Amino acid sequence: MSNYLLIYRDILRINLEMALQNGELSKDQLLDSQAHIWNHIYSYINSMSLKCAVQLKIPDIINRHGSPMLLSELVKALGINKERTPFVYRLMRILIHSGFFLKQTVSTTPGDNDEEGGEGYLLAPASRLLLKEDPLSLRSYLLAAMDPVMLDPWQQMSKWFQNDDVTPFYTTHGKMFWDMASQESKLNQFFNEAMASDSRLVTSVILKHCGSVFEAIDSIVDVGGGTGTVVEAIAKAFPNIRCINFDLPHVVDGLVGTKNLSYVGGDMFEAIPKADAVFLKWILHDWSDEECMKILKRCREAIPSKENGGKLIIIDMVLKVDEGENDLLKTQLFLDMCMMTLVTGRERSEKEWAKLFFDAGFSDYKITPVLGLRSLIEVYPS
Repeated sequence: MSNYLLIYRDILRINLEMALQNGELSKDQLLDSQAHIWNHIYSYINSMSLKCAVQLKIPDIINRHGSPMLLSELVKALGINKERTPFVYRLMRILIHSGFFLKQTVSTTPGDNDEEGGEGYLLAPASRLLLKEDPLSLRSYLLAAMDPVMLDPWQQMSKWFQNDDVTPFYTTHGKMFWDMASQESKLNQFFNEAMASDSRLVTSVILKHCGSVFEAIDSIVDVGGGTGTVVEAIAKAFPNIRCINFDLPHVVDGLVGTKNLSYVGGDMFEAIPKADAVFLKWILHDWSDEECMKILKRCREAIPSKENGGKLIIIDMVLKVDEGENDLLKTQLFLDMCMMTLVTGRERSEKEWAKLFFDAGFSDYKITPVLGLRSLIEVYPS
């Protein structure tokens, strides 16, 4: 045993003895606390392992195989050195534990020496959303979220708390996220691809289960609609609705519309094209309360009164922190921290949403929790 390990062992033993003598924690409490801390220290390994698997196209390879895939078959399909086989096994083991792949016993011929003893890999339900060609794939979203540009600001968070910068992203890159996205084509591209992948999934649910929200309107403008994934689906599903995709000029530049769909460039803080309804999918959580007020007031100016069919349709999170710990809340809190780190926004409770709506001149709202982490919110003007 090295001197370092001996010293580390002695430190742990001394700390344990001191804690027990002082009556601070029982042995089990102390060891459970250590395990809890370690679990959080190393939780990034789940996401980085998943990113590796997606970059290697492992979900697509297993899906194309069409049956449980042996480790040896997977390594061969990856086209990597056979000596990497034990490491591929270890990568797959943690991803199975995380719920992205499954194992199933398969028949093998005598003499096969596969490391997993005749067990083949299958896709778990979650990994189907990582297939490159799946129309609802979140592959682009994962790769964007795990890009170093997005991860580096987390290393600067403590520094940010001690300075006057607007966000940790600014502390890291010297620019606001939106400015950097408008100036660097790579960031702009992977952000738009990520939002488009999320929009395909959300839109499929909305049109199937909440299509009535678009009935009785003649026109709609999707504010911050990116490259038009959502509004294209609305235009196709409701050919009688005049649809406008509204975003910054560099986002919509070169996009071609259809008979009932047009692309308009502009700034939502300045003015929004007039329509019966304004659609905001995952926009307001990017901005501070003060910035949201400006956006909401521009929305109010763009639509008619409630009596004349005007309304605001929002897709965003509604925090329910009073309902105790659960996986959905944990993910919502993760996203809230992302908004704090990357941009100026936040995730909001119903009470916080209501204050924004009423302060911006709206008179009523309705929340439909039909989108898992997010909700459909209909907001009505006076």
